[in-house]
Amino acid sequence: MRDVNELVVGLDERAYPICIGSGFLEDIGADLARRNIAKRYCIIADETVAGLYGETVNKSLRNNNIAAECITFPAGEESKNLKLYAHLCSILAQKGYDRKDGVIALGGGVTGDLAGFVASSYLRGIPFVQIPTTLLAQVDSSVGGKTGVDIPEGKNLVGAFYQPKAVYIDIDVLRTLPKDEFLGGMAEVIKYGVIRSSEFFEFLSQERDTILAMQPDILEYVVKTCCQIKADVVAEDEREGDIRRILNFGHTIGHAVEAVSGFSIIHGKAVAIGMKAASNIACKMGFLQVEDSEKIIQLLKEYELPTEIPPNFDRQQIKKFLLRDKKIVAGKIAYVLPTTIGHVRITTEVTEDVVDQVLS
Repeated sequence: MRDVNELVVGLDERAYPICIGSGFLEDIGADLARRNIAKRYCIIADETVAGLYGETVNKSLRNNNIAAECITFPAGEESKNLKLYAHLCSILAQKGYDRKDGVIALGGGVTGDLAGFVASSYLRGIPFVQIPTTLLAQVDSSVGGKTGVDIPEGKNLVGAFYQPKAVYIDIDVLRTLPKDEFLGGMAEVIKYGVIRSSEFFEFLSQERDTILAMQPDILEYVVKTCCQIKADVVAEDEREGDIRRILNFGHTIGHAVEAVSGFSIIHGKAVAIGMKAASNIACKMGFLQVEDSEKIIQLLKEYELPTEIPPNFDRQQIKKFLLRDKKIVAGKIAYVLPTTIGHVRITTEVTEDVVDQVLS
């Protein structure tokens, strides 16, 4: 492949590369042939992404003597359900896919979660590869092996940990991303600064204009930094038993807000709201200085991200979704709360009264 940065998620025999660069989609077939991951691939993509990049990836595979076909589905979070998951598994079976074949997830977080879950369970597991096309997927959901679907009771409640064989991140595809989706991805980017690196947090503030202008070298640095932080955390705790839970900063209340909105609030923007709520909880519990909380909220606003729960959202409904969160342990909700910028702590000792104050 042309010039790319390659990071490795260190999981011993399940270790895999994250390749980051610009303009290399058409080279992916040659790299997959070299790695010999599968003999043929089913490319799973939503209809929008398939129209933009499906043929480029398909042609790249064919040019390297790898059989491939593309299966599409309607774009949107509402497609991340058990019915579509079962339908995709059925298509693989009808087309005779076996354990030497693989799945390529071409798209954003919904596609990666859905296609990854299909790959994790079809024939009890076949190889899969991630080609994320949104900023959120590039910096977060494509790395780490979380796969799954939503059910009416909550987001991502059915799924599996299943690592990809490779992740290919082409920065250039972000130029076709709607601005709202790009900004939503920036919420996850900001998260990494808050949980792990005050220097990166400051960089995001100083370089706001060049990042929003999608200057390639700056954007590549941003994505690489986020992926390195996540790779390090995942290598330390693959299945979220301990330190990996810090990656859920902003997600506990964020997921509840997202669900109550009927997914009309995109994931990244819901996480931004959740990050402010978590920062407020941290202040009320004496973990975080008000000035640091204000810096977090200010940076979210600089990237045009929402920080308030819409006033018309039913607070009791939000609390019901909180109690269905998959991270609950012994009936207690685990919150990731900042202590300074660059450090967080996990606690299950947040009282209902404090949550009520923040939600109101």
